[in-house]
Amino acid sequence: MNGAESLVRTLVAGGVDVCFANPGTSEMHFVAALDRVEGMRCVLGLFEGVVTGAADGYFRMKGTPASTLLHLGPGLANGLANLHNAKKANSGIVNIVGQHAVYHIGFNAPLTSDIEGLARPMSAWVRTSPDAKSIARDGAAAIAAAKSSPPQIATLILPADTAWNEADGIAQVPAESQRASYSSQAVENAAKVLRGGSETLLLLTGSALSEQGLALAAQIAGKTGCKVMGQTYNPRMARGRGRFSIDRIPYVIEQALPILKDFRHIVLVEANDPVAFFAYPNKPSMLKPEGCEVHRMTSGGENSVAALEALASALGAKPSDAKPQPMVQLAKPTGSLTYASIAQAIAMAIPDNAIVVDESITTGRGFFPPTAAAAPHDWLQNMGGSIGFSTPVATGAAVACPDRKVICMVGDGSAMYTLQSLWTQAREGLNVTTIVFANRIYQILRGEFDGVGAGEPGQRAQDMLKLDRPTLDFVALAKGMGVPGRAVTTADELVKALAEAMPDRGPRLIEVRM
Repeated sequence: MNGAESLVRTLVAGGVDVCFANPGTSEMHFVAALDRVEGMRCVLGLFEGVVTGAADGYFRMKGTPASTLLHLGPGLANGLANLHNAKKANSGIVNIVGQHAVYHIGFNAPLTSDIEGLARPMSAWVRTSPDAKSIARDGAAAIAAAKSSPPQIATLILPADTAWNEADGIAQVPAESQRASYSSQAVENAAKVLRGGSETLLLLTGSALSEQGLALAAQIAGKTGCKVMGQTYNPRMARGRGRFSIDRIPYVIEQALPILKDFRHIVLVEANDPVAFFAYPNKPSMLKPEGCEVHRMTSGGENSVAALEALASALGAKPSDAKPQPMVQLAKPTGSLTYASIAQAIAMAIPDNAIVVDESITTGRGFFPPTAAAAPHDWLQNMGGSIGFSTPVATGAAVACPDRKVICMVGDGSAMYTLQSLWTQAREGLNVTTIVFANRIYQILRGEFDGVGAGEPGQRAQDMLKLDRPTLDFVALAKGMGVPGRAVTTADELVKALAEAMPDRGPRLIEVRM
């Protein structure tokens, strides 16, 4: 077998059986190998940002890495924004990036670039295979890196002659590194803080936001009186009826500061110190109050659920200590489209065990209270802040969980970054309903313009923030990529459109014209 086939066989043997791909000339032997090797599902994306974002969504729901196939340095560069988001979410991904044949690189052909230099900022592991007999072993090492604790992005660069020359065979993937447990000393310190009686915040993200982790946090809160919150953005959160509902630290500084001002201690469970998303004139970067002590109980990759179990045991917290929570009463909205009526309509429509991918940014800031009363579901958010995240992540989540409904919520500005995801959803028959909030403006940036004190925007500044002249028609755009869509202008129409879309097994789009 050649190097490409030895790599594909190694990937499949190592449990990497999905490849999100956008190949070019240098990857053709890898593409040919996919024909000869059983067990690899190949999903074509029409833009590399779709490919890398889909791999992120796949990992978040499956818990194991997919591979990507990218064309040389420019192809990798096109996918870097969503690799940035994936890195912030601790998603494991194996990138396969084609390269010119080793003997051709020195001629400085048009597509020659420093691929390793492009890969390193978003990858924890980078390697260029020197020859065909090394590629299987290097592929196995890349899989091991992606599956490490915490998971990582691994980028393996495959020169064309390394792919087409004769190889030795497949390589065995090293045994997965055991997930780090937790520090018993850190748990004891957290228990001491929580026993102290001072105002304390238990700040969660990562695996602590699983259904089991949240249930333990509810017991701890009931026993000690501490407050439990999530980071502003989280990779995945268990939500809905029967699950402990928590607030997140608000994005807007003026809203976050009064919520955090009385805390004397913050216990971090995989989370980071609460910091502002951006710097603003005359506003703090750190959101915690002066004098507040921060105590880290677990870091990313540690077993936060086991740590929370140990903490509950140390505190004597039991399931009976969890206090019942009031829920927003769900009622079918009617009349005009408002943030509140949209939130109610979506909360009522979420089916059991759905996956919600949230890039609604401005429109969705008030979605959490009503959706806490929705059917049980998982909620995925953008950890890195680079927009164009949601439609690819929804695509990957649907590939990972074909029996679950995926609801993608996205603003019109963000949707235009990676709208090609719809084509992949149509081709693969993925169970995704995309809801585009079309307010015809980068509404988040209009608010940021005021937030940074830039003054009153003139005509040229306003032109940089508005999405008009011409107006985007998402129903037509979706139709052009094979996805049926409809536009709604009232709450009643939105309720009806959601009711029709939820039982459908294929992709759909709803344009909410605000």
